Amino acid sequence: MHLFSSGSGYPVLFIHGMPTSGRLWDGVISKLRGRFHCLAVDLPGLGESPKIPYGPKQLAILAEQIERIRIERGIEKWHVVGHDAGSAVAVHYAYSFQDHVDHLVLLSPAMFPDLKPFHLFRFMRAPIVGEMLAPLVSAIFWNVVMRIALESRQPESANAVKEFRAPFSGLRGAWRFMSVMRYGNPAELLEEVPGMLPHLSVPTLIFHGAQDTAVPQSFAERASALIPRSKVLVVDSGHFIPLTRPEIVASELYRFFNSSAAA
Repeated sequence: MHLFSSGSGYPVLFIHGMPTSGRLWDGVISKLRGRFHCLAVDLPGLGESPKIPYGPKQLAILAEQIERIRIERGIEKWHVVGHDAGSAVAVHYAYSFQDHVDHLVLLSPAMFPDLKPFHLFRFMRAPIVGEMLAPLVSAIFWNVVMRIALESRQPESANAVKEFRAPFSGLRGAWRFMSVMRYGNPAELLEEVPGMLPHLSVPTLIFHGAQDTAVPQSFAERASALIPRSKVLVVDSGHFIPLTRPEIVASELYRFFNSSAAA
């Protein structure tokens, strides 16, 4: 997986969701890199990472790849932060390699098996129909849906969307996007996640956007009810909290990492 690294200090790993990239965290990292060593990955098929074949144990495979990054970097322990589907990856990693996780942060946690894919993506996931509608759905998603979702509050948002869309440019870009959106069935891919949550012993902070229409707030509440040392923070934002509210995310992360350590 492609890895972006910036800053110095205690290490923090950032994991994005679908269909973004490590650039999702740019605004947050810019505010934390003076005190933390920030590392952001691009998940397979997104950002600058090549796509890999889908498998039933995909989240476990990604967790193992992240652990290899930790070992290669000589990191003993780090904070782990995940957004959207990246939260499910973060949970798998924290469950499997808990001794190397200091604090866990989950934003807009799309990690329960009853997750419903965004309605536009349901067209792409349907055989034949998806192939036929891929160019139209892709254009609507990137040009309309993402503009609305990002609320146009940050000047960096337009550049971020260009970065997210880059792997899906060109004549066959819409069909590459379709392929990524067919990446696993939530009921199968996320089946094991709820059972992992009660076994997480690390301090955990869960963010949820008050206007999030992609992931229900009940997911954040259910996760907090299952994770022993956790709390939920609801912020005035839609789904893409790191992009629309980077200053709040950075401030709360800094407070969480330091207050929990002191306690």
